[in-house]
Amino acid sequence: MILIDSNIPMYLVGVDHPHRVETQRALERAVVERRRLVTDAEVLQEILHRFAAIRRRDLMQVAFDVLLGLVDEVLPIVESDVVAAKDLLGTHPKLSARDALHAAVMHNHAIAQILSFDRGFEAVAGVERIPSASS
Repeated sequence: MILIDSNIPMYLVGVDHPHRVETQRALERAVVERRRLVTDAEVLQEILHRFAAIRRRDLMQVAFDVLLGLVDEVLPIVESDVVAAKDLLGTHPKLSARDALHAAVMHNHAIAQILSFDRGFEAVAGVERIPSASS
């Protein structure tokens, strides 16, 4: 199982970006390997936040459609996830609060991999970022 981070649909629907092709290739590999793809509710909120902040509300629905078309499930955020994220932030000073929440959800659901370009995940035990640091 692979958790899809918010930057993945954003790279697919936003302005042209060097990560777009790498994103497409990683998703194609996951599909060919028949990997189960999931996301969490915070990813949807991040999409709203980012596109509202850059005044591209027209891309909100497009990004939602892309993401929801890719994933099998949207995982909820529960109190224990937020508490675990707080604990991760206490031990990982370079990890953002949002990424700590994703990592906590991953631990809660025994998900080992995340498709993301956020390098902060590399410091979290039990989390493997795809594409990897060597990509």
